[in-house]
Amino acid sequence: MTTLIKYIDLGLIEYNHAKVYQQKLFEENLEIKKQQRLNPEIDSNPTNNFLLLCTHPHVYTLGKSGSVNNLLVNEEFLKNKGATFYKTDRGGDITYHGPGQIVGYPILDLESFSMGIKEYVYHLEKMIIELLIAFNLHGERLKNATGVWLDAEVPGKSRKICAMGVKASRHITMHGFALNVNTDLDYFNYINPCGFTNKSVTSLEKETGIKQDIEFIKEKLKNSFEKVFDARLI
Repeated sequence: MTTLIKYIDLGLIEYNHAKVYQQKLFEENLEIKKQQRLNPEIDSNPTNNFLLLCTHPHVYTLGKSGSVNNLLVNEEFLKNKGATFYKTDRGGDITYHGPGQIVGYPILDLESFSMGIKEYVYHLEKMIIELLIAFNLHGERLKNATGVWLDAEVPGKSRKICAMGVKASRHITMHGFALNVNTDLDYFNYINPCGFTNKSVTSLEKETGIKQDIEFIKEKLKNSFEKVFDARLI
């Protein structure tokens, strides 16, 4: 049965404001799960599934397993670049968010999709790989890494186009993915992206040679999400 997912476009929003919002939805679902466990004989309210899309002003975020040494500049430099820095509770290392990038935060109950966290990340990657086909780009997975890459296993050419870092508790997810569309890639020069020192970062604009329409890419992304997750966005 097709799962219904509430789609919300947050537009341009500060990273921390989006974090607070998704945390609220995440915790509401956790409370529903708790009530379901405490009262299994009662038909309690079902959990809610969401897909949030947004763009952040310049910001660097460090996952709970990451190293702050992968931020290569100091606080004063970040301030001069108009960027902020946050430690966060997602998986993965350090990454950059900014204008020209689409950030997605699926708040999903994975039990609704009969999948575990590894399969969930696999589906997120597949969603981006499906989207890239429309641009004649061959997205790939890189062994022992998350996200979607081009020329993943080609030495000196491997480059990431979409970063991923998620969190899950009692099958409820938060955080998600960041797709580089028209992103200013210079901002990645100030970090070791996702902890890598020997791989580069790319964008749809760089790969196609054309500045992309963000709203058009969002629609393609939503279509790909519905297809891969067998869901309907409302």
